[in-house]
Amino acid sequence: MEKEIVGVTFPVPKQFLDRILEEGKTVFVKPATLRAVPNMKIIFYASREYQGWYGEAEIESVEHFTSVEEIIRKYKDELFLTAKELREYEKERQRWHSRGKRRRPWMVVKLKNVRKYPNIIKPKRFITVSGRYVKGEEYREIARKADRGEK
Repeated sequence: MEKEIVGVTFPVPKQFLDRILEEGKTVFVKPATLRAVPNMKIIFYASREYQGWYGEAEIESVEHFTSVEEIIRKYKDELFLTAKELREYEKERQRWHSRGKRRRPWMVVKLKNVRKYPNIIKPKRFITVSGRYVKGEEYREIARKADRGEK
């Protein structure tokens, strides 16, 4: 059970993370780097100078798209990024794209049961841009610290 993958964690700039945890946005978008499935947890890590876990949600559904315009049309105001920000993200992504590699589709995650932690929880290891899986034991430790107000 400790080795079982129960969730994923991805770094998100704090100002965008607040849209999910405080403003009620329910659709998270990023290039698909990990396999996320319904009922998994997604634990939100603030990147840059605000490093730490700020909250979590359950994954209601996951879809993959090749076009940001399709995502914008389908999810509109539910998206945690504005249409302009998502289009800019796509342009940046095109610059990072390595020649010869197949481009990853966009992963669109519909969230439910969003929960902001009462305090920031510091992970024991760095979270890379592509994110990483969270196993049962680590998740239980995060949840315990969140419930107790520990860091």
